[in-house]
Amino acid sequence: MTANKSIVLCEAVGLYYALSGGRQRTTQEFLLADRSMTCLPLSLSLMASFQSAVAIVGTPAEVYANGTQYWFIGCSYILGLLIPAHIFIPVFYRLHLNSAYQYLELRFCKTVRICGTVTFIFQMVIYMGVGVYTPALALNAVTGFHLWGAVLATGLICTVYTTLGGLKAVIWTDVFQTLVMFAGQLAVIIVGVQQVGGLSDFWRKIREGDRISSIDLNPDPTVRHTFWTLALGGVFLMLSLYGVNQAQVQRYLSSRTEKEAIMSCYMAFPCLQIALGLSCVMGLVMFACYGDNSTLNKQFFTSKDQMVLYFVMDMLQNFPGLPGLFVACLFSASLSTISSAFNSLATVTMEDLIKPHCPSMTEAKATLVSKILAFSYGLICLAMAYVFHLMNSSVLQAALSIFGMVGGPLLGLFCLGIFFPWANSTGAVTGLVAGLVMAFWVGIGGFVTQMPSSIIIHSLNYTDTVATENITMATVTAILTPVTDKPSKPVGLHGLYSLSYMWYSALNSSVVVLFGLIVSLLTGPMKEQDLTRGTVYPLVEKIHPFLQMLAKPKPCLGSSPEHRQFPIRHDQMNGVANTERNTEMEEERETFLPLSQISCLEQETAV
Repeated sequence: MTANKSIVLCEAVGLYYALSGGRQRTTQEFLLADRSMTCLPLSLSLMASFQSAVAIVGTPAEVYANGTQYWFIGCSYILGLLIPAHIFIPVFYRLHLNSAYQYLELRFCKTVRICGTVTFIFQMVIYMGVGVYTPALALNAVTGFHLWGAVLATGLICTVYTTLGGLKAVIWTDVFQTLVMFAGQLAVIIVGVQQVGGLSDFWRKIREGDRISSIDLNPDPTVRHTFWTLALGGVFLMLSLYGVNQAQVQRYLSSRTEKEAIMSCYMAFPCLQIALGLSCVMGLVMFACYGDNSTLNKQFFTSKDQMVLYFVMDMLQNFPGLPGLFVACLFSASLSTISSAFNSLATVTMEDLIKPHCPSMTEAKATLVSKILAFSYGLICLAMAYVFHLMNSSVLQAALSIFGMVGGPLLGLFCLGIFFPWANSTGAVTGLVAGLVMAFWVGIGGFVTQMPSSIIIHSLNYTDTVATENITMATVTAILTPVTDKPSKPVGLHGLYSLSYMWYSALNSSVVVLFGLIVSLLTGPMKEQDLTRGTVYPLVEKIHPFLQMLAKPKPCLGSSPEHRQFPIRHDQMNGVANTERNTEMEEERETFLPLSQISCLEQETAV
């Protein structure tokens, strides 16, 4: 009943925005919510967009099996949100974009824009099918819930309310679904702690079971989870999701002002930490309830996702309504991620592939085509789920990896354009191709060389040797294999294939930037006068004052006032003294390149 109420409310939200306001009659309202959203719903929607059902059941299983080391990925959220807030958002917002890939045409050329758009569509189509099918499969295996009932319910419901209500409906249903997700996880934690015997017994059992991990400072990049792989490698994963992914950029662009967009990024930080904390604590509760000689270990599971669902149904079976609440939690997570995919795919298809070739299209016709696109992608989602149903489990895990493989090269492409003014179009295309080749080579190569024939969980004294990055960056689907006494360190190609999945985005984006710069220098770097104003972030100019501050010695206490260093005033940034303070809207319309030949920011929001 709880799940049914959640579904009905989502449809009601879509119907409300279809019949109220502008009734979704323009592409600005349907795709960008009339650029009228505030920071609170945006922040919750930013968190929910990639907090999928796979993450909700995958993260507790990871903590149950391997301890709390994974929790350190929360450290990567700091830079992973600060950098988008103060670099990517100002660039995109001040250019008044509708699609993130419009930036690529402004910075490079139309070919680069199309390459980026096609890559993103490929990434998200895979993401939709896996995001719907995987949790439905786990739910079916453990609870007997009808497999295609779950798939059709998720796909059709998302399709209907996304097509009817546009981005406004997607964002506000994300807000409701976030609350349902938190409530479902909290209910499991509370009941589980009570079953264990209280907080003191809970803490004692997880301490005795060695599930509270210390900081692992091992610098070896082939070790799956260490502090460095999670805190540093995780930054690149976060940037690929919250910096340049269309689903998130679209939310930034839908905000009322640039400051609202930046604030939503700040407010997403505690939301993500809460979501991570609840998932990790849920994994600890699982271990406290079952321990080493676990009922879970005597079961045959085709994935770790099923372990969590088995635990939930076992714990909540005597509490009427709570199993339904957790099922609603899973459905809410799936709905939030899939609806974001539908809307972002409809946006990039319309703005990047259709409108440039149909400049005379009327607003009414463009809106109608956008709705048809959203509906069509919903049907494609169901088709992809059926395709994955026909595949075996190993192919499904490979499909899960593709989302992470593609995210890194796209991040590298945007970084190449934003931070390197001499990068040209030839270098951008070459870099993107090189990054994608590297991504699929390392990702699929590592998967094939370490793929086991079956998955049986025997005991907790095991370590993960291969991990497939799931669609939310927040967890992995791991294969448990026995620990050897002292495994030899992989060398050569095997060492490359053994690279921790957390470094995939860093490796792939670095390849794009490196190849892009080399080819740009060989074919002739882009001239400064050919740059579109506002497309390059003046990184050197921004860090130069800080480097000078660090290089110069501090003055003695007795030094004269004329020899003391004074901080630069806020109204004298970039060497230009502003005689009067502009209004808020005027500040947000400032562009990155001034009238002079030097590429630098006139005004920028400081951290």
